[in-house]
Amino acid sequence: MRNTLLLSLLVSNCAAIAAQLPVPIFKAVDVDTKVEIGYGVTVADVNGDKKPDILLADKNLIVWYENPSWTKHVMAEKLTPLDHVCLAAQDIDGDGKCEVAVGAGWNPGDTLNSGAVFYLMPPADRTQRWEPVTLPHEPTVHRMRWVKNGDGGYDLVMVPLHGRGNKPATGEGAGVKVVRYQKPGNARDAWKVETLDESMHKTHNFDPVQWDDDAAQEMLVGGKEGVFLMDMTGAKPTMTQLSGTESGGAGEVRAGRLAAGKRFVATVEPMHGNNLVVYTAAEGKKLWHRNVLDESLVDGHALACGDFSGIGRDQIVVGWRAMNRPGVKVGIKLFTPLDAGGAKWEQTLIDDNTMACEDLCLADLDGNGKLDIVAAGRATKNVKIYLNQGVKPAGQ
Repeated sequence: MRNTLLLSLLVSNCAAIAAQLPVPIFKAVDVDTKVEIGYGVTVADVNGDKKPDILLADKNLIVWYENPSWTKHVMAEKLTPLDHVCLAAQDIDGDGKCEVAVGAGWNPGDTLNSGAVFYLMPPADRTQRWEPVTLPHEPTVHRMRWVKNGDGGYDLVMVPLHGRGNKPATGEGAGVKVVRYQKPGNARDAWKVETLDESMHKTHNFDPVQWDDDAAQEMLVGGKEGVFLMDMTGAKPTMTQLSGTESGGAGEVRAGRLAAGKRFVATVEPMHGNNLVVYTAAEGKKLWHRNVLDESLVDGHALACGDFSGIGRDQIVVGWRAMNRPGVKVGIKLFTPLDAGGAKWEQTLIDDNTMACEDLCLADLDGNGKLDIVAAGRATKNVKIYLNQGVKPAGQ
């Protein structure tokens, strides 16, 4: 009887807290309704007008959409016979215009001969075609980001899906080579290329994060063995395990903040999985505390963390695509922490079956000081933005 009463009070208290939390309102806008796959999406200022533009790695095209008209400009086409799969965009030289690298040659079943990496040289008129410069690569090129180094500049980091020659179905065999590229003054010259780590398998995604007080960013890497923090300080990177393999390892991974700066790590588990999970540091324990927020995702494939509501702690955005599952709903959800420690979360549906989410990212697209969502859909063949209109008035 006492336990039932306590449970009732807890549920009632959480409901009361949820009712008091500001809930963001989003306005959905179609940017493109004719993409082929929409493998990867990111945001950066392409033309130097101080407005964030949208960049997309589509099956056969690398494109950018110009803010605010969202006019589509083709940067490159059919860089390899196989699909483009990822891209990274960042102003790395401080001129106000982003540099762009892309991954292509996508064939996850070929762990020997697939993959390609290109740096795109911009023309004077950035609405025209960019010149691809071929860089060395590993098979199954899958994800890339520009990551801040210890000197305050940026290096390109690329993470394949598999190790060279391993078994695609199980990930057995060689470890995945996490590769860093250092851009020379002239991008057509040879780039310095080094392997940072090759201890993990089936590494699906990673997240650069400022974890400590030094200049270099660290990286959270999700894979078959769980989530690891890669610290680039010193001559050789160190790997610290944060999560295990309770549900088959991690696919997507992103870092977030709770009250008073307390960290959390959000994951989709396993790769292409059904679980949205939050990890928080567990005092005295090597691995972090695991909290499953949702077990209903169908092919979860996109993740981001940010404060949409101005509550001083991050929310989680997760998208799923239900690939090869006709008739199953797709969409995007928002999860809001109801307490300072991240034990209880409230979910809000943002997109109901119009976005088979392959990838998403966050940015303030319209300059109103609020985070918006950019998403690319696979089966739905679209790019959409979800503009943050502020929060619902109290009581609504």
